[in-house]
Amino acid sequence: MATPEPFDAVDVIRTKRDRGELSDGQIDWVVDAYTRGVVADEQMSALAMAILLNGMSRREIARWTDAMIRTGRRMDWSAVDRPTTDKHSTGGVGDKITLPLAPTVAACGAAVPQLSGRGLGHTGGTLDKLESIPGWRASLSADEMLGVLRDTGAVVCAAGDDLAPADKKLYALRDVTGTVEAIPLIASSIMSKKIAEGTGALVLDVKVGSGAFMKDAASARELAETMVALGTDAGVRTVALLTNMETPLGLTAGNALEVRESVEVLGGGGPDDVVELTVTLAREMLAAAGLDGGKDPADALKDGSAMDVWRRMIAAQGGDPSAALPRARETHTVLAPADGVLARLDAYQVGVAAWRLGAGRARKDEDVQAAAGVELHAKPGAVVRAGEPLLTLHTDEPARFDRALEALDGGYVIAPAGGRPDLPPLVIDRVG
Repeated sequence: MATPEPFDAVDVIRTKRDRGELSDGQIDWVVDAYTRGVVADEQMSALAMAILLNGMSRREIARWTDAMIRTGRRMDWSAVDRPTTDKHSTGGVGDKITLPLAPTVAACGAAVPQLSGRGLGHTGGTLDKLESIPGWRASLSADEMLGVLRDTGAVVCAAGDDLAPADKKLYALRDVTGTVEAIPLIASSIMSKKIAEGTGALVLDVKVGSGAFMKDAASARELAETMVALGTDAGVRTVALLTNMETPLGLTAGNALEVRESVEVLGGGGPDDVVELTVTLAREMLAAAGLDGGKDPADALKDGSAMDVWRRMIAAQGGDPSAALPRARETHTVLAPADGVLARLDAYQVGVAAWRLGAGRARKDEDVQAAAGVELHAKPGAVVRAGEPLLTLHTDEPARFDRALEALDGGYVIAPAGGRPDLPPLVIDRVG
């Protein structure tokens, strides 16, 4: 005879529906029971909506996060002989920062175990970008991860199915039930995986603006504060930066395009905003790991040591760091319609254009084009001339150009010359 369940899903739903606090026992049970299939999708959907509408206390969110971690395994990096530190971005357009950041931090003495994801919709995925490098593979066993981390100081790979499996199931459900925006569920989703990853310190890059998940600073700050509290409560030294995502990062949005730009940064060049954010986040990661008195990340980019780690890291995962990156078979250039100053270039619209060109996916099982994307020839604040290139679209399928151009319609504004737009800072605020 089956052992009776200690709680009833309907009672748990009613508690949160009526703005009550879930007990530790209720939270532990409902997360585990949903993972086991005892709580049905429609019941968890109702609970997720109740959480979206009525919120959760700090205690509830912490317990929910811990319950999700306990559905899988927790990584252990105690065999690594240097402090571990990691970064998580909430996602944006042109956000290739992990690529130069991980080897830069490793070159300054920390170990970076980075479990990354794939892109969905208008935001790109780190693994999709790295897979444009010939031979590079995202899937590593735990032993392989440890080996790469010990040998090179950094590893960027896919999370295994046994890392917070409750999150994978709940994430898919939230995506189709209009509950993605629930801050307690966003925070617990991100932090359950990052805490289970086992890093000793964590820096969160919470994007704000049109190309970000959080469109305004108030909601981004609430999410940042919630995640910092979760990390701190779990014994992980955690800090968050709120960063601007009104316009794309750097001059590229795509996969191989962003890898090429990242290599430029590792070589001591690249766009100013990518360099600034890489160095800023690297300094935060090193400080959180207790290594802020050592080598400066800006020096690691200039002296070639970050590039050395990058080449070893890529090679350790089967990639050829010297191989030519894929290039699109077709390009289309968008010309500036008038003289003036580029006052605005909307990150979301550029991201959608890159997605429609083939750089992203609408469903998790879709393939992406390695060479597709958007190249920017100017950033807000730049002087432009009529007829000069403003954007170049890249794809292997020219039939995709029309819909990409539709996505860009109204996405940029050229103001009369003489006045410079009031541009927001790249780093808006710090939490923690």
